[in-house]
Amino acid sequence: MTMKMDDIARIANVSRSAVSLALNGKEGVSKETRAKIFKVIDEYNYKPLRKNRRNTNHELANVNLLAIKSSGLVGKNYRSLPFFDSLISALSERISNAGGALQITTVDINTLSQSLSDLSEKAGSTGTIVLATDLTADQIQLIQGQLTNVVFIDTYYHNIKADFVTMDNYQGAYDAGLFMLAQGYQKIGYVASDKLVSNFRMRRQGFKDALATQNLAVDNRHFYTISPTELDPRGLNIHQIMDKDAPDAIFCEDDYIATRLIKSCLNAHIDIPKELGIMGFDDIYEGTLLTPELTTVHVPIQQITDQAIRQLSGQVFNQNWEPQKTLIATRVVARKSL
Repeated sequence: MTMKMDDIARIANVSRSAVSLALNGKEGVSKETRAKIFKVIDEYNYKPLRKNRRNTNHELANVNLLAIKSSGLVGKNYRSLPFFDSLISALSERISNAGGALQITTVDINTLSQSLSDLSEKAGSTGTIVLATDLTADQIQLIQGQLTNVVFIDTYYHNIKADFVTMDNYQGAYDAGLFMLAQGYQKIGYVASDKLVSNFRMRRQGFKDALATQNLAVDNRHFYTISPTELDPRGLNIHQIMDKDAPDAIFCEDDYIATRLIKSCLNAHIDIPKELGIMGFDDIYEGTLLTPELTTVHVPIQQITDQAIRQLSGQVFNQNWEPQKTLIATRVVARKSL
């Protein structure tokens, strides 16, 4: 039997107008009533199909966030990392403001196939947002085959037909390279992640192309690799960088690397930016607590989470939905480290 709005109202013991307001994300419904309505919607897998296309702003109730632990960036303590913590907090706030709830499921990459089988039934009715930072193309396709209504965030594959939402890594690093050139730097180093994921590949290419606009390139002697999630300056040999033919400035593939580099320079009494300019990527809050504050590339996390919900809603509520790949632009934030 096809569920109708009247049926939802009767089961939830609310008025039909209350159901309509909740579905369209409008005011006039209490948080408790909204939660009751969406609970019924989830239980009966109600998906309204409207002839009136002027009002298609549906709100999801309970959403699953699937995080897959690996040896990459999303490790066992990924929630302690500022970027991921901000991303999950923004997602949770966005869903709770609509009267729903975010359920977080963390699985191990080595047991992904079995874990997906266990998740498929409960995840199908509302939808799943996958924190896909470390995932390969094959793993993306495996998840697609097991779960319905799924959006992948923080990664992007141009050859896969799926819903993706992430920052425009190429554009962000390209703009960073142009900014460093505009500051007069010519001898530029690059500190890369020792864990190569899709995001970092695009940043690497964008930065390379920016330098090429002035027929420049990062010298192999000035290309370094380091952990992308470690903030402790211990273990980073700053003298290896500074004691022999040092670059004038360094672009770091993320803010964790940049933060660690700045701390190492301060411990070694190296003047930033006089002796070495430093720039990062992500604009984590910790970068504003450093002295000097970190010049970086801002990632609009709130916009990423809003867009992920929008695309997931499209899958759930629109029977004609086609997969959408969204790259959200970034911007350079000039501070004192460059």
